Amino acid sequence: MARITGLSSRAIIGRFFERLTANPYAQIISRLAMRFDSDQESETYKWLGMAPAPREWVGERLARGLRTNGMTILNKTFENTLEIAVEDLRRDKTGQILVRIDEMAARVAAHPWKMLSTLIANGAGATSGLAYDGQYYFDSDHSEGSSGTLLNTLAAAQVTQLDVTTATAPTESEMAKAILGVIAYMMGIKDDQGEPMNDLAREFLVIVPVPLFPAALAATTLRVVAGASGASTDNPLLAGGGGGPFRVDVICDPRQTWTANFGVFRTDGNAKPFIVQEEEPLTIQALAEGSDIEFQKDAHQYGVKWCGNVGYGLWQHAALALLS
Repeated sequence: MARITGLSSRAIIGRFFERLTANPYAQIISRLAMRFDSDQESETYKWLGMAPAPREWVGERLARGLRTNGMTILNKTFENTLEIAVEDLRRDKTGQILVRIDEMAARVAAHPWKMLSTLIANGAGATSGLAYDGQYYFDSDHSEGSSGTLLNTLAAAQVTQLDVTTATAPTESEMAKAILGVIAYMMGIKDDQGEPMNDLAREFLVIVPVPLFPAALAATTLRVVAGASGASTDNPLLAGGGGGPFRVDVICDPRQTWTANFGVFRTDGNAKPFIVQEEEPLTIQALAEGSDIEFQKDAHQYGVKWCGNVGYGLWQHAALALLS
């Protein structure tokens, strides 16, 4: 067999991990999800209720227990395998091969975000969209202890700013007011002790479908936004110095099929809206120089493996807004 030139398997694996370290999804995922290690087939997460607030000491101490809800996340194994012809290596198609390696790294990096995106899409009514309290993640009748009935599926009845001129094409000003109205509503959500749960929230991530992205981007970045008939107005999200009282970022998610909905997620809490669970870290293996694959198929194979899963965290840190 002719001597193989060009990229070695070591160089290809090195290129893969180099691209993976520049993962553009990592920051988004870290803001939305808590990461937990796993050492078994599944993990059960028990969401303990909040600690009770202090009371005036009258008579004896009053011991109050914690509420317990739980959910189980089953680990799954994922793989991605790329085959490269030895002839391409021999002919030193370095540039073309590196493009394929870069694409593979991008696919692997995007996979956890794709899984989280599916959770968001299913959270409003799919059988797989149940939160730890047994309700849909986005629902109109959450209730825990002394919280009262809580909603995190919000329409104009709860947030008047969601009533816009055209639901599928809000103005920049309408979008800014709608986002701020949802944030204000979320700050009133109470925990199982009847205490405000998001009163110190200052950082949020807004996830929108493609049609709403231009208005949402303007609403979260421009000091002056366009209203009806093109009239300009100060942006309430960015009022005051330093970018306003909140950090609000927007992500366009083409996987969401919404036309007039968007999601708002609190990202600065100790607990997060979602969970990323990992049993086995990402690994890459090669059947390359001198392997049976090279002998039988005149090719090299590079295989990626990851074992883990994603699940729902705190629904109290998430809201699905319905424009109308």
